[in-house]
Amino acid sequence: MKEIHIVYHDAGGGHRNAAEALQAVIAQQQRDWRIQLVQFQDLTDRLDILRRFTGIRIQQQYNILLQNGWTLGSRYLLLLLQATIRLLHRPLVRLLENHWRKNPADLLVSVIPHFNRAICESWTRVYPERPFVTVITDLADFPPRFWIEPIKDQYVICGTERAVQQALAMGRDAARILRTSGMILRPDFYSEESSNPIPLRQAMDLLPDRMTGVALFGGHGSKVMLDITQRLEDAGLPLQLILICGRNEVLAAKLRARRWRMPVHVIGFTREVHRLMRAADFLIGKPGPGSIAEAMACKLPVLIECNAWTLPQERYNAEWVIEEKVGIVLRSFKDVVRGVEQMLDPACFTELRRNAAGQTNRAIFEIPQILALLLGESDPGSHCDLRTSYAIGAR
Repeated sequence: MKEIHIVYHDAGGGHRNAAEALQAVIAQQQRDWRIQLVQFQDLTDRLDILRRFTGIRIQQQYNILLQNGWTLGSRYLLLLLQATIRLLHRPLVRLLENHWRKNPADLLVSVIPHFNRAICESWTRVYPERPFVTVITDLADFPPRFWIEPIKDQYVICGTERAVQQALAMGRDAARILRTSGMILRPDFYSEESSNPIPLRQAMDLLPDRMTGVALFGGHGSKVMLDITQRLEDAGLPLQLILICGRNEVLAAKLRARRWRMPVHVIGFTREVHRLMRAADFLIGKPGPGSIAEAMACKLPVLIECNAWTLPQERYNAEWVIEEKVGIVLRSFKDVVRGVEQMLDPACFTELRRNAAGQTNRAIFEIPQILALLLGESDPGSHCDLRTSYAIGAR
């Protein structure tokens, strides 16, 4: 039995989701692999400088920023983080080397940014012949030193042509650039459950035939949801909302405490996002790669914002939405009423919905095939090899 370790962390929610989705689909495929999820923060806590001073893990501090919308100037915080990582590079590599020696594996997968140079160097020092793979869980890289590192031993799995071109521009060996058809999604989004929204809406005490938006701002929610809901309520639009607050119970309590005139369903953390999206007509949220990919899987156009407060690594996602004509991008959610009015226009909505439905993403099933090939295994389900189907250098 082959051993595969997947490195993730809990900054945001998409990295854990990606790791758990890979683990789940590999289990469904009954491959002869043992998958171990490795929480990166658990390995490196003693090098977390910010925790020493604040008592709060760096990933928790990141989530607090997201919940409260304190993201203006986040590019400078990113530069500070990257400088700190470079400063701690040698002790970090030594720490990781010790872990890999005690916990051997046949293949190492990273679904996190920033730390791939240290992860790769430590891994190849211990196991020079065993592959290291970074799965980019953003629509594009945010160079330099975000996802793709200037190291020859790193395979990178890219979900968009933009990410592929970035890897090539950075001088990456084309044979180590592996292309999939999109972002990792939980297998639930591919289930054959009924997509009829009427019974799903009725189960939430919503009107069966009214235009429905689902608001989703990541696994930790955002207080901007309260302002969005109030603005749409005041506009008196023929609309109803599903509000997914994630682990932000304070926000969920505030939303439930209001007496809304329009139909509103508030929910906290849930594993049923795929079902809630199937009850909706469009998504309102931040331009996160995960929520956009989930919306596309459910054929939902998106209504997002992009401005100085948007995380720098997520700004390309807004460009992608415009290029693919799958949603509306606002400068600010203060204009959310105008954006929803466009969604309510039948001609506009029909075009956006058609374009969203035309997106094809099978990455969650393609990545195990890639991993099998890197392990030197034949994969009867794929009928391919790296040279013909995934490696950019062969195209």
